[in-house]
Amino acid sequence: MPRRNSERFFRRLCSAGLIAVILLIAGCAARPVSRSMIATAYCGCDQCCSWERGSWKFLKLDFWNRYVAAGAAKGRDYAGLTASGTKPREPYPGLLSIDSLKRPWMIPVRIVFFPWLLLPEDGTIAADTAYYRFGTRMHVPGYGWGVVEDRGGAIKGPERLDLYMDDHYKALAWGRRRVPVRIEKR
Repeated sequence: MPRRNSERFFRRLCSAGLIAVILLIAGCAARPVSRSMIATAYCGCDQCCSWERGSWKFLKLDFWNRYVAAGAAKGRDYAGLTASGTKPREPYPGLLSIDSLKRPWMIPVRIVFFPWLLLPEDGTIAADTAYYRFGTRMHVPGYGWGVVEDRGGAIKGPERLDLYMDDHYKALAWGRRRVPVRIEKR
């Protein structure tokens, strides 16, 4: 009788192990997809985002306000938020990154003076939401990890991206590039 129970236990264990191996080989999670895409850069300035300071209605004396300068929303207040309602940001690699290996003298400075910068942060990417939903995570070489949080006016099709940069000159330096992008669908 004890031998029969041990055989039954062994068979169940083998079948459970076989199922686990099949699931691991088949891959339960979606694998990342790589594709070559055209990536341009933009920043939050008036040249990249079509806004202007002050309204002609107030003879431009309200220079602290920003208004949409072109398109269907012309004249409305410009908040500077993405289409998904978030504030755009550039990616930050965090403490445990290649940047820390390249500049190890910055580690104590980051820990003492900038502890909120220890964690990595994804950047903002604008893409055609017909192909990539909000929240789709992508890795762009030379830019880093980003999340689709915005739609661009000229971003049409599955092969176009807009990458947010904090500085207009960084955006101009990036220009327009064809890069291999790794896409993680959610």
